[in-house]
Amino acid sequence: MSIFNKIFCGSAEEKQSPEFWNHINSEADLEKAVEESHNKKVAIFKHSTRCFISKTVLKNFEKEVAESDKDVSFYFLDLLAHRDLSNKIADDLGVQHQSPQLIVLENGNAVKNASHQSISLSLT
Repeated sequence: MSIFNKIFCGSAEEKQSPEFWNHINSEADLEKAVEESHNKKVAIFKHSTRCFISKTVLKNFEKEVAESDKDVSFYFLDLLAHRDLSNKIADDLGVQHQSPQLIVLENGNAVKNASHQSISLSLT
């Protein structure tokens, strides 16, 4: 692996998604997250894979979640791959688009959201 790849891309192990993430890759996945929020708290993390800040915030957030025992369902959206779903989230939930962004849902509604360094597990 070149030095460039080590600095900017990381290793294969780092790229594996933690087990707690439910991925939003379709409108059906998004609908599932909203429906689930009627039974328990749901957090949607919108991530830009090209943004260093987003990558850093994601890494810190994942560490917080891994060390926590909160009863929250965590959903992950790659907003570059699924910009249409990111726009749908903004429209349907009435939350202005940010990246990175954490949106907390309860009973089908966005009750909290944060972006950039304001993202923390304490939001859930």
